[in-house]
Amino acid sequence: MALAVPRAPGFTSMLKEGAGQLSGVEEAVIRSIEACNEFSRTLKTSYGPRGLNKMVINHLEKLYVTNDAATIVQQLDVQHPAAKILVMASQMIEKEVGDATNYVIMFAGALLERAEELIRMGLKPIEIMEGYEMAADSVINDILPKLVVDTIKNFYDLEEVKKGIRSSIASKQFGYEDFLSELIAKACILVMPKSENASFNVDNVRVCKILGSGATKSELVQGMVFKKSVEGIVTSAIDAKVAVYTCPIDVPTTETKGTVLIQTAQELTNFSRGEEVLFEKQIQEIAESGAKVIVAGGKFGDMALHYCNKYGLMAVRLQSKFDVRRLCKTVGAVALPKLQAPKTEELGHCDNIYIDEIGGTSVVIFKQNSSESKISTIIIRGSSDNVMDDIERAVDDGVNTYKALTKDGRLIAGAGASDIEMAVKISSLAETLPGLEQYAVGKFAEALESIPAAIAENAGIKNEVITKLIAAHESGDANAGIDLTTDDVNTLNAVESKIFDLYLAKYWAIKYAVNAANTVLQVDHIIWAKPAGGPKPRQGGGDWDQD
Repeated sequence: MALAVPRAPGFTSMLKEGAGQLSGVEEAVIRSIEACNEFSRTLKTSYGPRGLNKMVINHLEKLYVTNDAATIVQQLDVQHPAAKILVMASQMIEKEVGDATNYVIMFAGALLERAEELIRMGLKPIEIMEGYEMAADSVINDILPKLVVDTIKNFYDLEEVKKGIRSSIASKQFGYEDFLSELIAKACILVMPKSENASFNVDNVRVCKILGSGATKSELVQGMVFKKSVEGIVTSAIDAKVAVYTCPIDVPTTETKGTVLIQTAQELTNFSRGEEVLFEKQIQEIAESGAKVIVAGGKFGDMALHYCNKYGLMAVRLQSKFDVRRLCKTVGAVALPKLQAPKTEELGHCDNIYIDEIGGTSVVIFKQNSSESKISTIIIRGSSDNVMDDIERAVDDGVNTYKALTKDGRLIAGAGASDIEMAVKISSLAETLPGLEQYAVGKFAEALESIPAAIAENAGIKNEVITKLIAAHESGDANAGIDLTTDDVNTLNAVESKIFDLYLAKYWAIKYAVNAANTVLQVDHIIWAKPAGGPKPRQGGGDWDQD
């Protein structure tokens, strides 16, 4: 019998039951743009030094109170496919530069918002895309390189480096930017290799958070800091050799099961004593190798602590294998997998190891005094865990900014000055174009203006400041930016006020935002398959039968 083939009334009938589709400009493009705009508007209020915080509770019910867009995006499980494209663009710039995530989302959202206006006027998405690409090429190749106002060449100069990372900190911790930028700059310079063409590793700047006091009591330690106490009675060691083990420091147990037949009490005593003598010999050999400190990735047994105290060895236990690895890097030791006397080349060296108490918390500090340290630690203080987490995110941004500076040290004027300058130049370009692309290029300029408008709006400054800025830039003041220090509608010279943006961050942000916006505009058909798996669990919980 031949298989009956039904007449297909539409595309959806060819797919499995439960699949769906949206097609055409009104359904696919406009709906995608609306989703992206909604997502962009949500993060817009967190932009700039006066950006407001978002309270995010993730799927594990962990609370985040922050204005850091990268953290907000990471903790939100965005489901809409068009909004996911903006999320991916923001994640890319986070990997590339470590900052400007909110800039990408806002700028892409502004471009799509203007694109919707043009579509409703009658322009086709392909014409808008061509205009956006033309404007982006003009900005990246012609306008942006001319906006460079300074270049950092010496990455070991504290004042130069502070100048580069100050704005990045100000956008997260406004008011603490001078204090934190100095702390971060010192930490980065300490661990930056002195060799030619050396690359900076952000993992070499560690953070230790200790509750209590305030942000201005944060400090820098050249070396590693661990929130714990020592195991034995020896609490300090100066100019010490360090032996590092990944195994527990305890009486070794046999790998295979064995039976020992003991007939008299003397034999039992001798057996136990033999174990003790053997173990004491192992600890003695470690002490004779020159080691003053034993660091273990496992626990210290009672007998091990007794012999460590007897031979004057400082005992420190680290529970994380990553901490053991980083400590090996700090002191230059080799992590040994088995309890044995270390060779001379396997021992590390540390200038000063001691325990201290910071805010009621006991810490072990491995401090190096040499000019070139492998790892530095910033001890963050704060009144609550949320405050310290937010400072940690600012530190992370600052360290990533330093890494970006080592790749490209060029700086452009901040405080919205570069965005307005680009907008003015692009507006002039739009007026010279004869075709339909002039509308899209003009809207590109409007989208650029929306960035400083968001900074002003979040700071509670009237939008008149944007008109004032445009007038200043049109009259030739390319460094005029928004003044956030007063409530009045004032402008300032961003270069004189030492407010800079990274050239590299702006370059990649514009590139990724335009790519994301054009990707959304290119979509004319959205098709989704039937979701896998059985019925979804009930939202309210309870019994399935209680309907």
